[in-house]
Amino acid sequence: MTLAALVWFCAFIGLRPLANPDEGRYTEISREMALSGDFVTPRLNGVKYFEKPPLLYWLSAVTFKAFGLNQFTARLWNALFATAGVALTFLTARSLYGRGAGFAAAMALASSVLYYGLAHIVLLDMAVSVTLGGALFCFILAVREPRGRKRLGLFLAFYAFMALATLTKGLIGFLIPGAIIFLWLLALNRWRSLWPFHPVAGTLLFLAIAAPWHVLAALANHSATKELDFTWFYFVHEHFLRFTTTIHDRYQPWWFFLPFFVAGLFPWVFFALQSLGHSLKGGWRDRGQHAEAWFFVIWVVFIIAFFSKSQSKLIPYILPVMPPAAILIGRYLSARSRIPSDGKLRAGARSFAVCAAGLGIAVFFLPAPADHESLAAHLPLLRGLAGTTLLAGSLATFLAVRKDRPRRIIGTVAATTGLLYVTIAAAGSSIDGGSTIKISKLLEHRLQPGDRLFHVALYAQDMPVYLRREVSVVGYKGELLFGIDAEPEKTADRFVLKEGFLAQWTLPGNSYAVIPKWYYEHWFEKLDVPKQVLGESNGLLLIANHSPDSSL
Repeated sequence: MTLAALVWFCAFIGLRPLANPDEGRYTEISREMALSGDFVTPRLNGVKYFEKPPLLYWLSAVTFKAFGLNQFTARLWNALFATAGVALTFLTARSLYGRGAGFAAAMALASSVLYYGLAHIVLLDMAVSVTLGGALFCFILAVREPRGRKRLGLFLAFYAFMALATLTKGLIGFLIPGAIIFLWLLALNRWRSLWPFHPVAGTLLFLAIAAPWHVLAALANHSATKELDFTWFYFVHEHFLRFTTTIHDRYQPWWFFLPFFVAGLFPWVFFALQSLGHSLKGGWRDRGQHAEAWFFVIWVVFIIAFFSKSQSKLIPYILPVMPPAAILIGRYLSARSRIPSDGKLRAGARSFAVCAAGLGIAVFFLPAPADHESLAAHLPLLRGLAGTTLLAGSLATFLAVRKDRPRRIIGTVAATTGLLYVTIAAAGSSIDGGSTIKISKLLEHRLQPGDRLFHVALYAQDMPVYLRREVSVVGYKGELLFGIDAEPEKTADRFVLKEGFLAQWTLPGNSYAVIPKWYYEHWFEKLDVPKQVLGESNGLLLIANHSPDSSL
């Protein structure tokens, strides 16, 4: 099962260019860490970057050193974490509800659209989802065990997973599991089951894993200026202010995560209510008889509520709710797969079939993007394959429902979804996500070590990855602000305003610049300076201060 999951998540991760900004950002930080050998102070485009802890950077940096940097190795750890999440879900569901539930839960998680999609994107959310999930899974299994070595081992794993989550995305690594566990103990009055939970040994293990980097980073990056000190920036700015204010311009309404949670469970969302009812029979009154199911429900509700309260919201934040939801769904599917004539299962399958048919028809009318030549060229084939898969899957599901074969119903839903994902993932090379790969390929044959390269009014995060070099940035700071201000003596000549850029542009030697097309037309084109447009891609122009010998 684990090998199948590994192939499932890794099969197409090398096809698609790195998307901006996230994939470019996290890959570049790891690339620079591998190059410098400094595993304490992460850097982005040469400047300090402390928005997130370094676990994923460490793993990727070691991978780059061992196997080189490419699109596959950049995404490898995300796929490995996704595989680990499926394995942990399987093991937990099997321990609680049986082998059939374990396989069904693993299938539901691996084929949920949000989980599968984020397994293919270089983000920290998959790693934190799996480490948080590992901690909570170990806890709920540990409290079921009598005092002894197995209970001790599970609790130590619980503390270790929390430490890894903390090294992945900060304080939520222990705050979220702690809050979920407290609410579960309170709601079900299960305080006695907590003892012994080995707090001394567990805390020492947690600190041994999570504390060293925080201490070393604080010592290496202390500043007399509060805003430029690691401790203030990391703990106050990136935790407290990110949660309580709109400082990162990611404000969304309180209900923002609800539709994405529903959509993210596709295709198993059509069986979610049935699964909830199956696991919580008797409701609140009989909650003691379904303690583990209530644990998973509290897990889902708390995380959605927690991030809904935050003033900074992004879709991947709710990825940690997928494993517990998958276990509840897997338990239901496993139980119903052996019971013909289950009306609720058939109703869910019919809803899926109707949705698949609607999506299949809609796919054929997708407009071709005017500013995306590669995708536009491949869109007819992609539309045909995806649309046909959805329509055929809809028909097959209806036939399975009519013949009242539960296992065939579940298998058809899974197969339809799997084929759809494979179709889209296999077309990854035509989906560039705003990548600068075309411009980068043109530049890599031109750039010499002494040439100057500028990004004007933007910072294209993936270009330093493809070119294996840092760039100078004109009139833009964004998330680089802290690092620029922390070391002004090192950054003054690389992060400049328009005047400094023009002064360097007219110096002897080759200079190249990547600039938004609208900004070029509004400003640079009107200047009396040497310039030649070498190419254009995704609304960006590549210009040079000398005559071109080729173009995109």
